[in-house]
Amino acid sequence: MSSRIVTTWKNKELRKKIFFTLGIIILYRIGAQIPSPGVNYTAVRAALENMQSSSSSSGVYQLINLFSGGALLQLSIFALGIMPYITASIIVQLLTVVIPRFEELKKEGQSGQNKMTQYTRYLTVALALLQAAGVVAMAASPSSSFLPGVQVFSAGMGSDGLQILEMVAAILVMTAGAILLMWFGELISERGVGNGMSLLIFAGIASRIPVEGAAILKQSGGFRFALVIVAALLIIVAVTFVEQGQRRIPVQYAKRMVGRRMYGGASTYLPLKVCQAGVIPVIFASSLIYVPVLITTIVQQARGAVQEASWWDKYVMTWLTQPASWQYTLVYFLLIIFFSYFYVAVQFDPTDQADNMKKYGGFIPGIRPGRPTADYLWFVMNRLLFVGSLYLAIIAILPNLFMDLGSGDGGGNFPFGGTAVLILVSVALDTLKQLESQQMQRNYEGFLK
Repeated sequence: MSSRIVTTWKNKELRKKIFFTLGIIILYRIGAQIPSPGVNYTAVRAALENMQSSSSSSGVYQLINLFSGGALLQLSIFALGIMPYITASIIVQLLTVVIPRFEELKKEGQSGQNKMTQYTRYLTVALALLQAAGVVAMAASPSSSFLPGVQVFSAGMGSDGLQILEMVAAILVMTAGAILLMWFGELISERGVGNGMSLLIFAGIASRIPVEGAAILKQSGGFRFALVIVAALLIIVAVTFVEQGQRRIPVQYAKRMVGRRMYGGASTYLPLKVCQAGVIPVIFASSLIYVPVLITTIVQQARGAVQEASWWDKYVMTWLTQPASWQYTLVYFLLIIFFSYFYVAVQFDPTDQADNMKKYGGFIPGIRPGRPTADYLWFVMNRLLFVGSLYLAIIAILPNLFMDLGSGDGGGNFPFGGTAVLILVSVALDTLKQLESQQMQRNYEGFLK
């Protein structure tokens, strides 16, 4: 392993990509500590320290705060993280199933993909503006569950005009920060190593490990801290084992004459992962479950005390903001399963796979080419999806069922929980595989062999 790392660093191009990726991540972490304009940073920091020492939490906001590396509850310029971009990606992918125009763009290849990426960027700006307004409105209200009882803005409630200016400035800065992070992620994907958006989430979660680990040790003692570490290690082993698992479908290519040369006759296999969607369903579900809470909060802030809250407002704010509740756990579980099937249905087309095999003279032994091959591939993928989606959902909600083991914030929101470990391990494995593929192009040995 050490010799392979040394070989990687000797390659000038790979070294530049690694340094570029690390540089972007460092800029992201610096920005996550810079408060938005008008924010009473001293009061916010004191409230967060009190929250940690008393083992209290901000419910569902803790999950988004974890993905942003603690930037959300600090109301920094990167408070929104890349959640607006992820939500926009979900919406655009859903539209490919509903709107024929988007489906045509998907089939156009790289030009169509560039157009859809442009639509995703526009939608990200709109969602970032909406989410920034919601976060600022929640933070400005001392009665909200975001940072209860804290005077977030320096102007105070008495200076209405000045406070409005501070809130508008904070909204614009947070929106610009989300757009800047979207650009950072795209830069990493194009000029760095790994998937940019996933690596930014990885950096945010990893940055919380020392802080949350110290809090668990201080509040619960060494024995419980050791149990948390052992549980996290077991989850890491399980996630690595399943992520590396494949169902290899044998493919035989028939011999054929092209001019005077004989081609084909080789045997290979089609690898289908147990968890084909990776960690994407977990990220999608974590992002989407936050949206009803945000919308409900904005409506309540706009309506004020003029009208009594409806049963929907009470239900959303009571249950979906508490990760330890069975309602939250059930919704989270079902969303992960849904996005597992949806993402694979969008990304994996068995008909195209069957047509490509038939085009080059390939066939699965015992299965007729064409439609029967497509039906067989979809049958196998459905069985893998059933196991893979259950695995993702169970690992993600497991800490919610044992909320007493850890920092007491509702389970899966701290960096040692199932959701965080899933993302950390999956992103790390994906990045290593990309490094391995780039090494293999230069005839070097890979990391994972």
